[in-house]
Amino acid sequence: MYKGMGNILKQAKMVQERMAEVQRELANKTVEFSSGGGMVHVTVNGKQEVMSIKIDPSVVNPNDMEMLQDLIAAAVNGAIKRSQEMMAEEMGKVTAGLNIPGLF
Repeated sequence: MYKGMGNILKQAKMVQERMAEVQRELANKTVEFSSGGGMVHVTVNGKQEVMSIKIDPSVVNPNDMEMLQDLIAAAVNGAIKRSQEMMAEEMGKVTAGLNIPGLF
């Protein structure tokens, strides 16, 4: 029984090391999302950090800033969601589909 516990701990350490490696890799991967038919374009990395926001000048209307703000929020939220999905997919590969609560 003690030998089995050692193997489990060794496997857990290997999974933890691989997860740390995947997190480093995710920092270099990006996803994109746009709203308003491509008028606002957001790029987010695998750490859910906004890398860039591009706004088509034609959507900038000082008399309708609320629409621009809504488009930016929609694009940022969409990009973050895609980044979270990418992270879950990559981490799922490491954990072989195990559902570990609170892992990510």
